[in-house]
Amino acid sequence: MLSDSELLLTFAETIKHTVMKLDEKYVITINRELGSGGRTIGEKLAKRLGVPFYDKALIQQLEKKYDLTSEEIERLKGQKHNWWADFKRSLKIMPSFAAPQIIPGNTAMPDFLVTNDIFKSETEILKGICADESCVIAGRSGFYVLRDHPNHLSILIQAKMEYRVKRLMGRRGISEEEAVKIIKEVDKARESYVNKYTGTSRYDTRNYDMVFNVENHTEDEIVDLIVHYIKKK
Repeated sequence: MLSDSELLLTFAETIKHTVMKLDEKYVITINRELGSGGRTIGEKLAKRLGVPFYDKALIQQLEKKYDLTSEEIERLKGQKHNWWADFKRSLKIMPSFAAPQIIPGNTAMPDFLVTNDIFKSETEILKGICADESCVIAGRSGFYVLRDHPNHLSILIQAKMEYRVKRLMGRRGISEEEAVKIIKEVDKARESYVNKYTGTSRYDTRNYDMVFNVENHTEDEIVDLIVHYIKKK
């Protein structure tokens, strides 16, 4: 009889069969539900693989601080073939920057305020990152933006509402009522964002190579399963 971890990996492998080449530039995108631990899993996975980790908060701060509009990116691309590599070197960016997760009440820009120009600039930033290096990216519709990348693994991290509420309560020190409200608002905003800019749903498992329900598994166990899957392929 298969163990729980083996069953979970077997289920994940039925989604798609993606061959990743670790000796070439690759990107792993992680879409996740708030409270599922997906961002932490992404950070740990990047550390295990020895590659940079990028998330929404870091990309938004780059856009705001350095005025990375789509027009500015087009100008940079016109000057340099690999504009992101030169840009990153000039700023000495640390990709593992631990920026706060975006939830209502934070000062960072929520998904539902993203404009067409911002989405376009974020798309170019993601493509620039992947052209320069292997990495793990959480959020920003990476599963869609980088869907044509030749060495891409797309992952969805989910959990039941009770699990997510309990985890958010513990991490934020808030009441159950507040946690439920935040999760529902973020779920709605993220689904609206994905639907508007990709024409699909973030819950459509056909968009992913692997789908995990993290309940009854630690973050490290999920990372182990992903690494095992990659190396097995």
